[in-house]
Amino acid sequence: MNPLPAVALVVGVLVAGAYALAVLDVAVFRRVASLPLRPAQVAAAPLHEAALLVRTRPSTTERPDARAWALAPAVVAAMAAAAVASVPLAEGVAVADVDDGIVLFGAAMAMVMVGVYLHGWSSNSPFPLVGGYRFIALALSYEMPLALVLIAAALPAESLSVGDIVESQAGLWNVLRQPLGLPLYLVAGMGLAFWGPLNGADGADLAGGTAAEVSGPPRLAWELARRFVLVAVAVMGAATFLGGWHGPVLPGAWWMALKTLALLALMVGIGHRVARVRLERFVVVAWAGLIPLALVDVFVSGALAL
Repeated sequence: MNPLPAVALVVGVLVAGAYALAVLDVAVFRRVASLPLRPAQVAAAPLHEAALLVRTRPSTTERPDARAWALAPAVVAAMAAAAVASVPLAEGVAVADVDDGIVLFGAAMAMVMVGVYLHGWSSNSPFPLVGGYRFIALALSYEMPLALVLIAAALPAESLSVGDIVESQAGLWNVLRQPLGLPLYLVAGMGLAFWGPLNGADGADLAGGTAAEVSGPPRLAWELARRFVLVAVAVMGAATFLGGWHGPVLPGAWWMALKTLALLALMVGIGHRVARVRLERFVVVAWAGLIPLALVDVFVSGALAL
């Protein structure tokens, strides 16, 4: 794909996904809080919040690293864009369906850690710094299960290309032949996006963590970058576990969009229904439970492939 259409496609997917995620977030919140669901109000709420942040004066701290502080959301957003670029959005519609697309996606998700820590460190404030260190402490607990279940999803296709993995699910989706894969993937993905119960980096107990000192347009940029990561997780999940563009009647791109929205809705619902998990407890659960289960997923998938 030519550069300009490719960039426009990736940006369009991220922005549309972030808006859909924000709408789902508002709708689920109002549902959980037993508030009336007014479609027009729910659809306009994210735009209203964005307009308020744009008009709010940015805050600052004493002697911050201003350049790094401004760069951090761009780093996280760029990694989300690289991750989305590795996923074909329909048959024959791909930005960078490279032979090792799974590796590219995993590397991009791993580099999110750099942007999160940079965001916490550069403000020169204690709570954001602790939030950055929290994410580093948890990052390997997310990345190991994520890498293992993606490898397991690649085994039936005998390829690391996301397009080949989608094609290998023409008869049976990976979510059915690898039932452990999708739940483990979603847990790891929510952790990398520090969303819901796994939001340690920007937790309320740290007054907002890495975003504690951020307001105005920089806050909007950071919230968008976080949502871009979750959108990238949902897009890859739809491709590798839910059959991608395969489905009856509707065009392939519509199936990708619907499956991505379904995963976003699931993660948003979990975020509002499950309490935030303590840092040390999750690390124990990850290394004693999630990673061994991911290894079982790899072994079973390998045996079936053989």
